[in-house]
Amino acid sequence: MGEESRPEKGSGAERGRRPSVATEPRPIRRWSKQRKKEVVLRLLRGESIEEVSREVGVEVYRLAEWRERALIGIDATLKERSKDDPVQVELDAAHRQIGEITMENELLRRKIERMERRDPLGRERSRK
Repeated sequence: MGEESRPEKGSGAERGRRPSVATEPRPIRRWSKQRKKEVVLRLLRGESIEEVSREVGVEVYRLAEWRERALIGIDATLKERSKDDPVQVELDAAHRQIGEITMENELLRRKIERMERRDPLGRERSRK
């Protein structure tokens, strides 16, 4: 019955679909942090921002923004003290000691207030 008029399978003409082989790759809409990191590292190694922009299909201003954010993150990380830093260990110990002394002082103040309200026989004074 008219097999010559039917399109061949995979020809791209069936059901109005276009062949996927001849189309250009779609631009990436969402970039994972890993892919962004790879692109930023290329920029930090000295590759031209214009070349990288053309190659990955991302605007120059956006690549510059990624690079700046990465540099800010690096700065922030390098400013942090490690937990093994002797200065930080001493500072933490001093903070703990200050906290303990502060609590002790507060408890002693409350005890003094209670003692001042009592008479010598240990009875509470009226507050009239």
